[in-house]
Amino acid sequence: MSETYDVVLLVEEALSAADAAQVRSLHEELVAEHQDVRYHVLLPLEDAAARIEAAMGSISADTLASPRIPVDPETVEVVREETERNSAHDLQATLDALTSAGATADGKVVDDDPIDALAGEVAAVDGREAIIVTRSHVVSEFFHLDWTSRARRRIGVPVLHLLEHENFDEQAGSGEGVTGA
Repeated sequence: MSETYDVVLLVEEALSAADAAQVRSLHEELVAEHQDVRYHVLLPLEDAAARIEAAMGSISADTLASPRIPVDPETVEVVREETERNSAHDLQATLDALTSAGATADGKVVDDDPIDALAGEVAAVDGREAIIVTRSHVVSEFFHLDWTSRARRRIGVPVLHLLEHENFDEQAGSGEGVTGA
C-alpha cells in the first residue's frame, strides 16, 4: 500500500475544468509511480458585511462627505446565506472538476482567515505541498500581502501559486512558482 501524498488547495473561486486538469497534471509523475495523491480544497467564505459595505461605498463614492450608513443585520444575514450557497456551489463545482480530471478530492468552505485555514489544513492532513489558485492581484502581490506571500512565510511546505484560467505558458513570465519549505 502506498503512502498518500496530500496536497492542500486554497482556491478563490470555483476551478474550471482546465484549471483542475492543470492542477492534476502537476502530480502525473507521482500517479505514474502508483502514489496516491489526495487534494484537500479550501474555499474561503466571502464576508457578507464587507461585501455590503463595499457595494454601499461604491454607490456613494461620488459624495466626499457622505455619512456612513449603518448596515442592517437582516440584510447582512440574507447576503451571508447567499454567499454560503454560492460558496457551497463553487466548492462542489471544484470537487467535480478535480474528480473529472482523475483526482481524489475533498473540501470545505472556510470562514477563517484563508492563510490560517491553509496552515491548519496542511498540519491536519500532513500536507506535502500547498497550491493557491487565484486571480491576479497585482497590488497585493507587489507588496507581498497576497495569500501566496503570506503562506510562504507561514507554512513549512512548498507553495505554488497558479493564476485562474491561465495555462502554464501564460503564467511563465509572472515570476510565480514553487518555493521550498
